[in-house]
Amino acid sequence: MNPNTEYERFTQEVYQQLLNCRHPNIANVQHNIKLEGRSGCKHQIDVYWEYENDGIKHRVAIECKNYSKHVPKEKVCAFNGVLIDLDGVEGIMVSKKGFQSGAKLYAKECGISLQELREPEVGETFIGNMALDFHIEKRSTLFAVDEQWAKDHNIAIPEYKRRMDMISFTHEYNWSNASHIPLELADWVIRDAEGKEITTLNLLEQQTPDHPTDAFPFVFPFDDAYVKTAYWGLVKILEIKYTYETEDQQQNITIDAEGFVKAILKDAFGEDPGIRIIRQLP
Repeated sequence: MNPNTEYERFTQEVYQQLLNCRHPNIANVQHNIKLEGRSGCKHQIDVYWEYENDGIKHRVAIECKNYSKHVPKEKVCAFNGVLIDLDGVEGIMVSKKGFQSGAKLYAKECGISLQELREPEVGETFIGNMALDFHIEKRSTLFAVDEQWAKDHNIAIPEYKRRMDMISFTHEYNWSNASHIPLELADWVIRDAEGKEITTLNLLEQQTPDHPTDAFPFVFPFDDAYVKTAYWGLVKILEIKYTYETEDQQQNITIDAEGFVKAILKDAFGEDPGIRIIRQLP
């Protein structure tokens, strides 16, 4: 597609989205149409729409200038001549690079709106930095396995501890040397050697606070107790320990709308200091 036509289509999409928010009764923002003036001459219009507001019909024409430099006054003069012949059509001229000072003076006198419309440049969609404070509380349930019993029943607890160290992302624990380790359980029942229920993890947790205190860790010793694990079946344990850890963290987040911004649109006269950001169109 011709670069000038691409810019016209780009302008059409952006203004269609803007007008959908402001004037839902606008049926369509059209591209590349012909309008007949009072003289009988037909004029090619890059982008055009009509709408009614409080019973008043508005007709708007946009002239698109896909220039790599500022638009000169002569181009604004030519567009103004078209608007005079069309009679009653409001005019907007858009450009990627802005307008010469003479073009701005002439357009302001004639009531033509000048807009800079372009895709965002690198770094232009940066919004700011945000510092987030996190307070993390983590309660853990750990088990002291009877490692001699486990060895006699072909359960390699030392190898399990080493694997846990290998897959740890944070490396905050040294499981290989830990006396108490996490286990994946099939249920929460604590049994004796005959399979009779001694207690449950639910009952033990009811005896421990759900918030950090100086009383942690809470340790519950057992003489003859087993838990049912997901991989090994019954495993003999010596203790269950509840720990509570707290940590305060701060994370800095960069907020950038890159990828979500379709266009930057701003008033070339500088009367609208805010840059309007148009969301990415589907």
